Amino acid sequence: MASTATIRPRSALHKATSPARPKPCRARVVAAAAAATTTSAAAMATTAAERACAPAASVARTTSTRRTPTASVASMWRQVQGSHDWNGLLQPLHPVVRDEVARYGELVGACYKVLDADPSSPRHMCCKYGKETVLEEAGVAGAGYEVTRYIYATPDVAGPPSTSGRRSSSWVGYVAVSTDEMTRRLGRRDVLVSLRGTVTQAEWAANLMSALEPAHLDTRRAQPDVKVESGFLNLYTSSAPGAAGMGSCRDQLLREVSRFVKGAHPGEDMSVTLAGHSMGSALATLLGYDLAELGLNLDASGRRVPVTVFSYGGPRVGNAAFKNRCDELGVKALRVANVRDPVTMLPGALINEDTKGFLAAWAGGGDRYTHVGVELALDFLRFRDPGSVHDIGAYVSAIKAETCGKTPNAAADGHGGVLAKVTEFVEGQRAAAFAWKEAALQMGGLVRTLGMI
Repeated sequence: MASTATIRPRSALHKATSPARPKPCRARVVAAAAAATTTSAAAMATTAAERACAPAASVARTTSTRRTPTASVASMWRQVQGSHDWNGLLQPLHPVVRDEVARYGELVGACYKVLDADPSSPRHMCCKYGKETVLEEAGVAGAGYEVTRYIYATPDVAGPPSTSGRRSSSWVGYVAVSTDEMTRRLGRRDVLVSLRGTVTQAEWAANLMSALEPAHLDTRRAQPDVKVESGFLNLYTSSAPGAAGMGSCRDQLLREVSRFVKGAHPGEDMSVTLAGHSMGSALATLLGYDLAELGLNLDASGRRVPVTVFSYGGPRVGNAAFKNRCDELGVKALRVANVRDPVTMLPGALINEDTKGFLAAWAGGGDRYTHVGVELALDFLRFRDPGSVHDIGAYVSAIKAETCGKTPNAAADGHGGVLAKVTEFVEGQRAAAFAWKEAALQMGGLVRTLGMI
């Protein structure tokens, strides 16, 4: 059966079938893809039809003097990175923003393509290739970045032990910097961190540690009100015993990113882009907060380098105080979220920034999970593969579907409104069941957070 996609107001999508979802912080756009695939490779392919439609779409989407057909990323890179919270760029979706969001999504998808997931391999849960060839092997050879460091995470949770009996580290992504040619196209030197989502059992176990706890990342000042999910914090800060020189995921990221910011390319305009999918977007958000809180996004001359998170199918990370602190520090986040993706509803499916009444009073104002940043809302579904609602390849395909300036609907595939209604009901029931199951698992964490036991 064909896949379907429709554009509808968010309130109508989940009115009866899904838990309450937060309203976008400042802006929203709804996009759709009629044939979202479940593999990053298919998502990264640009069809001939897309190429043919692109010029016309760019002109058709020119809706203001700011949006000229000749607009380039170099001429508006600060806006693309969120300097004005993407105001006026998301509805309708500006073609330059669309292309950049899709491009970063492909660079995140590359993490999955080069991960060695074969348990019998001596490089199990490591990258299959060296830094010099990894982007080429992942199918993004022309990305215009040079990979400078691989990043590993070691959750301090119960999981299958390694052959040595120690907690095992897993490759979660990479740090890269734009080449000279790409820097000229982008209008600045871009330091990119690309992080994948959950794969290992230990990572899944950490994701279920849903209690909020103080971040305590900056030891110079205490901020007990700023709280984040304990599982994500565990993944970010834990290190393997005896892992000489590697350190935690946090240590690796801070060292490499600050090396570029502090002087690897003096005198150039620079940006720090943190792109992640699912769990990777949570780690990217923590890193963005951490860099800004520690002042590691100040270059050698004291200028603040913009820090931007591009989140794909990302969960909530912390409470309202965490969100407010990110805003104060100038950390920008664009959350690309499929309205049918249950992961974007978690943690805090029951108690979150939109909760009111008895549950809100019970939870207390400071301990409710709250999304960070501005939401770019997508709406896509492949009927024969409901799991694609969270797939990074499907996310990229949905973004690219905006290229032709039109959105396919259920009637276009010959099945009419009946299929659309059946599809919406089935997927809605699945998403609701997933979210309620996850909410039940989180209740223990909520009770601990409230100090009831």
